[in-house]
Amino acid sequence: MRDTRYENGFTLAELLVALVVTSIVLTAVATLAFALGTANETSNDMAEKQAQVRYATLRVTELIRHCKLIYETPGNDIVVWRADDNGDNKIDAPELVYIESGNDRDYISLKYGESSPEFYLIPQCSNVQFAVDTAAPQTQFVSISFDLNENGTAHNYQINASLRAWAGHLLDAAGNIVEDDD
Repeated sequence: MRDTRYENGFTLAELLVALVVTSIVLTAVATLAFALGTANETSNDMAEKQAQVRYATLRVTELIRHCKLIYETPGNDIVVWRADDNGDNKIDAPELVYIESGNDRDYISLKYGESSPEFYLIPQCSNVQFAVDTAAPQTQFVSISFDLNENGTAHNYQINASLRAWAGHLLDAAGNIVEDDD
C-alpha cells in the first residue's frame, strides 16, 4: 500500500515559485500606483499654474482695456488709472492700480490704491518684464512677459492687452483733467 498523506500538499519548489510570481505582480502594482500618483501630482501642479495664467490674463486684460491712462514707472512696474471715481477731475491715489513684479521680479501682483494689500496674480514666476508701447498716439499696448517653472522646465508666457480709449490728451501739463473737452 502507498502512503498518500503527503500527495495533497505543495512542494517547497512550488511554494517558492508562487512567492516569486506574487512578488513580481505586487512590485508591478506598486510601481504603477507610484507612477499614477506622480503623474497626478504633476498634472495638478500644471493645471493650477495654467489656471493662474488664465486668470491673470483675464484680470489684466480687462483692467487695461477699461482704464483711462497707463504709466510705466521707473522700476519697470505699471500704474493704471482706472477712472475718475469721485468726479474731481484729478487723478487720486485710490483710483490707481499698481501692477508690480517685486524686487526680484518673482511674482505679479495687483494693488488697488497705495494703502491696500497686494493681490498676487501669479505668486511664483521669474524674470517678469513690463513693456508699454505708445507708438500709436491714441492707443497704448501693454505686454507682461514672465517665466513659469512647470515640471522642472521654465516656460515663457506673455500677457498682452491694449487700452481701448486713451485719455492722455485730456490732461494738462500739471496732470489735471481738462474740463472744457469731452
